[in-house]
Amino acid sequence: MLALGNFDGVHRGHGTVIAAAGAIARELGAPHGVLSFEPHPRQVFRPDDPPFRLTPLRVKARELEALGADLLFSLHFDMEFAQRSAENFVTEILVGALRVRHVVVGYDFVFGRGRAGTVAFLQEMGARHGFGVKVIEPVADAGTADAETEVISSTRVREHLMAGRPADAARLLGRFWEIDGRVEHGDQRGRTIGFPTANLMLGEYLRPAAGVYAVRAGIEHEHQTDWYGAVANIGTRPTVGGTDLRLEVHLFDFSGDLYGAHLRVALIDYLRPERKFASFDELKQQITADAAQARTIYARFIHAHQWMPDR
Repeated sequence: MLALGNFDGVHRGHGTVIAAAGAIARELGAPHGVLSFEPHPRQVFRPDDPPFRLTPLRVKARELEALGADLLFSLHFDMEFAQRSAENFVTEILVGALRVRHVVVGYDFVFGRGRAGTVAFLQEMGARHGFGVKVIEPVADAGTADAETEVISSTRVREHLMAGRPADAARLLGRFWEIDGRVEHGDQRGRTIGFPTANLMLGEYLRPAAGVYAVRAGIEHEHQTDWYGAVANIGTRPTVGGTDLRLEVHLFDFSGDLYGAHLRVALIDYLRPERKFASFDELKQQITADAAQARTIYARFIHAHQWMPDR
């Protein structure tokens, strides 16, 4: 039993596909599997595009496991793989290698050379080779009092994040969007003003709106994640002459060495755009105000969002 797709973001629409696959797997007494592709085909076909990933493989695997998947098949995608015909993908991989009994896909799933493998073609091949095909129709979000109903998609999640709307992105994801990575050494200027920061490079992650955020920061250990309220800046740090884009996070009520630690940073709310200040003292005053605002938002978040998983 397989759910098929790229699943970048693992949003609520993807969750519907995964849940349907899980229900069928239980009926069949079969493992609940997910088949995806790495790197994302867009990275292969359009390598010069700006970074766009919502969930790199490590994060995607974690979220799929949290949704109940027993197995993840991650097929290496390159130009050679892209030349496989849709029929070859079905006969050689789905039938020959994986011996599927049933697959679940979203309404817009396409595969094979030239994107010739449509949902209708997959259903035809299923009938020919003896496996079932379930197609999930678009999943819409009802929105809020000031937001219209919208079809849930990775594209819409990206648009919200790039516009500085992390709460809207969270509605579609079913959780707050995270950036995670290893803490690297920075310039340590934050220590001099009482705001030491953990520094993460964004790598292949989408670049959300530059600026200051109220966030939730989790320090990963082997079997658990310890969460803290935090304030973060995504940008180049123009006041101190920075040039490289990075994520800097100040954890509230934490003391210790984070270098080399794996940090998860969930964007809760957007506070303000990044800007250049006239002096370091003016920057310090603004960071103090940002931290106070982020603490207030985080306290409200803890009260209102008990549903957020701690995985």
